Amino acid sequence: MTATGRALRAAEYWMTSYRRTWRGTAVSSVITPVLFLTAMGIGLGNYVHGGTGRVDGVRYAVFLAPGLLAAWAMQTALGETTWPVMGAIKWHRTYHGMLATPLTTDDVMIGHQLFVAFRVVVVSVTFAGVMAALGLVLSVGGLVLAVLGAVLMGMASAAPIAAFAATRENDRGFSLLYRFVMIPMFLFSGTFFPVTQLPTSIRWLAYLTPLWHGVALCRGFALGTASAAGALLHTAVLLALLGGGLLIASRNYRRRLQW
Repeated sequence: MTATGRALRAAEYWMTSYRRTWRGTAVSSVITPVLFLTAMGIGLGNYVHGGTGRVDGVRYAVFLAPGLLAAWAMQTALGETTWPVMGAIKWHRTYHGMLATPLTTDDVMIGHQLFVAFRVVVVSVTFAGVMAALGLVLSVGGLVLAVLGAVLMGMASAAPIAAFAATRENDRGFSLLYRFVMIPMFLFSGTFFPVTQLPTSIRWLAYLTPLWHGVALCRGFALGTASAAGALLHTAVLLALLGGGLLIASRNYRRRLQW
């Protein structure tokens, strides 16, 4: 069997397991964007910019939606690569069961990443559907590109987080990851307002975050404001994070699972 076939075999386990729980995640995948876009985009948006409700020349809800699309892809990847990865090593020993077959540690790791990619795609497409239903889409082509950008954002988060999770002996590090990394990125990487509104002294911190690149990429595509150079830069940064994360995850999985 080829390496691709073995990785697909590993992904098959996660897909089979997901068949028992997909209903709960399907509901949250629809309800969450509806609540966020309605409360923040449409409700709060009426008070933005002196009551005009417009940012960068568009309605606030239209400005907000692609940022939330990227952020939600990141959040989905985070949820699928923290406790599930550590649990597969420490609690359920799912990875160990896989390694009792001809699968290698790389097959196990890549198979799980393929499942995470599936989850990110489903969530991103669903979020985009909600955007369209609420009338927050300027062009279909731009929305399709924004979804692709969100998927890249999600996977650029999934690989490094999986690498980190594979080293954990307990879940205390995940709480710190949520509180001191993910939440600040969610709030200050341009999701809810242009980064240019931050004080100049700290604006560079936002530019260093992966989510800023994801938000800028998705928003540029969705609003039709992306330049070729900017899109290439954001894509290159996210691809570098994905590639580097996979390399580190491969090393950490081998160290943790081989005996």
